[in-house]
Formats: sequence, structure tokens, C-alpha cells
Amino acid sequence: MTEKQPIWTKSFINIFISTFFVFAVFYALLTLLPIYVLDTFDGTAAQAGLVVSVFLLSVILLRPFTGMILDKFGKKPMLLISVLIFGLTTFIYVFTDSIGLLLALRFFHGLSFSIATTVAGAIAADIIPASRRGEGIGYYGMAMNLAVVAGPFIALTLQPLISYEAIFLLFGVIMLAGFVCSLFVKDVSTAPAEKTGRKLSLDNMLERRSFPIAFVGFFVAVAYSSIIAFISIYAETLGLIQTAGFFFAIYAAAMLLVRPFTGRLFDIAGPTVVIIPSFILFSAGLFLLSMTTTSWQLLLSGVLVGLGYGTLLPSLQTLAIQAAPHNRSAYATATFFMMFDAGIASGSLLLGATVGFLGYADLYLALAVGVLLIILLYLWQASRQRIQSR
Repeated sequence: MTEKQPIWTKSFINIFISTFFVFAVFYALLTLLPIYVLDTFDGTAAQAGLVVSVFLLSVILLRPFTGMILDKFGKKPMLLISVLIFGLTTFIYVFTDSIGLLLALRFFHGLSFSIATTVAGAIAADIIPASRRGEGIGYYGMAMNLAVVAGPFIALTLQPLISYEAIFLLFGVIMLAGFVCSLFVKDVSTAPAEKTGRKLSLDNMLERRSFPIAFVGFFVAVAYSSIIAFISIYAETLGLIQTAGFFFAIYAAAMLLVRPFTGRLFDIAGPTVVIIPSFILFSAGLFLLSMTTTSWQLLLSGVLVGLGYGTLLPSLQTLAIQAAPHNRSAYATATFFMMFDAGIASGSLLLGATVGFLGYADLYLALAVGVLLIILLYLWQASRQRIQSR
């Protein structure tokens, strides 16, 4: 009987912590900067939204080129450079004195975030033993899930207590700690990347074998963008704004509870056994949101979303990476997250326009039905991928 290869190695622990810090600062700024624009520059709601959109725009624009960048300069060097630049850029928020400068800084900040998150995901996939990839990427995904809670919590807790400048300095220090962790990550990739020529082409930028599952991830992200963008506003209209602060905490707790089992089940029984129930739970969470009138209903919906979406994201990411050769993990990661980011960005805009005539309750009801329909898309794409692999 062969000994089970470990997941929680020194390199994996350090890439986990570094990724957590990157995403915690990302989500903290996502929460804090709209308030910062309104308070400091007396800005409008449109300008506050633009501060979020311009960051995501730069992330999406660079995603197709990150695979080539990592092949040319190496994963470990680009991890160190991108995390360091992301951290140093965080300090510069202290010196922003106009909306224009803030928008330019956000665009530049998004570029380093795009590279850092792609290379970290690719290195994590390389470090994890192939036989435990579903379980390992499930654990790695907890860094992002926990950051969803920790980042906004830190930002909103400190905002009434200290100045914005002090908060930005703290975030910069956190990122320097993330850079130190990156120093102890070992790059274990050995195979050279496929030679696809010098000219720009799809294969030179993305991984076409990962597109089918990344396409499924796009629609999942559209549905999830409704949680990020509207949950606090919706809770306020219901008179449950204080409860909304615990929504993501409950979400994270539910996700952490099942993650060790779902990742292992993914590897043993196959992805569909995990993914189909996750879609159903995610849909149930959105359906309960559409009917929510009390605090316990709002929190229970957080549990269902945590169990469903919290399992879907790492599962789909694992499938996207498994669809590609081992030496194309960076391209597969870039492809998946490009589609995921595009789903969050386009979902926020599209659903923001839709909620005006549907209302929040009916919007969540429509999305609950939509998530069930994504199951059909997943089954079709999964069957195509099995046929191609044969």
C-alpha cells in the first residue's frame, strides 16, 4: 500500500498564507474604497462603482497574457515580483488626492493582482500531489473564501476607529508579510511549456482545453456577483443590515466544515458527485434569499451558499486544471480566472440594471432557477470532456 503524499507541505502552507493576504487586502479595498470615495472626495455613487470596475477591468485585460509572462520569466520570480508590487502599490493609496489618481492607481494595482493570483494558483496546483488534486485545491480555495470574510471585516471594523491612511499602511504591511511567505515557496514545475510560437495566438495566451469548464464558471460567477454586489443593500431594505455582517462569517464556517470531505470525495468518487449537489445547494440558498424576511432565514441562506458555491469554485477550478497538461497549469488557471472575473464584472453590471425593474427578491428567485439550468451546461461540457479524453 503506497503512502499517501502530503498536501500541507512547507511550500503549500506558505502559498496558502500569501494568497490569503493578497485576497484579504483585495476584498478589504473592495469594501473600503467606495466609502473612501464618498467621504474623502465627496464623490458620487457612480464614481464609487468605477473604482471597483476599473480594477476588475485591468485584471481581465491582463489575464490572457499571464501564461506567456510566467513561461518567459518563471513562476517563482513572477510570484515574488507580483506580490511585492501589489504590496508596495497598496502603500500608495495613502498619497491619493484626487479621483483621477485613485482610478489610475486602481488600474495599475489590478495588473499585479492578475499576475499574483494566476501564478499562485498555478504553483499551488504544481505542489499538490496529482492523486489528491481535488482535495488540495479545495484546501487552497479556503484562502480565498476566508479572505472574503477577513478583508471586509478588518476594513469595516477599523474605518470608524482610525484614518484611511493608517488603514492603507496596515494593508501594505500585511502584503509585505505575504511577500515574506512567498520567499519560502518552492517552484516544483519541471516540464518546459509547450512551444506555441512567438506570435500571439489563443494557445499562446490561454488554455483552450480548459474553456468548457471555465465557461461554466463564468455563469456561476454571474450568479455569485449578486451576493457580492447586493446582499448588504438587500438586507438593509429588509431591516436586517446588522445580520448581514454575519452572512459571510456563516458562509465561511459552512464552507470550512465540509471542505475536507468534499475535496476527498471529489478525488475518490469523481467531480459530478460533488458538483451536482453543490449546484442544488447554491440554488437553494438563492431561493431562500428571495423569500427572506427574518434574520435566521438570511443566515441559513448564507449556510446554503457556503456549502454550494464554496464547494463549486474549487471543484470547477480543479477540473479546468485537470483538462490541461501538467506543464500548462498556468494557462489553465489564467483561463479559468479570466472567465470567472468576467462573470463577476459583467454580472454586477447586468444584474444592477435588472434589479431596477425586478426587485431584489425576484432577482434572487430568477438566479436560483438559473443556477439549476447551469447544471445542464455542466453535464454537457463534462460529457464532451470525457469523450475528448478517450
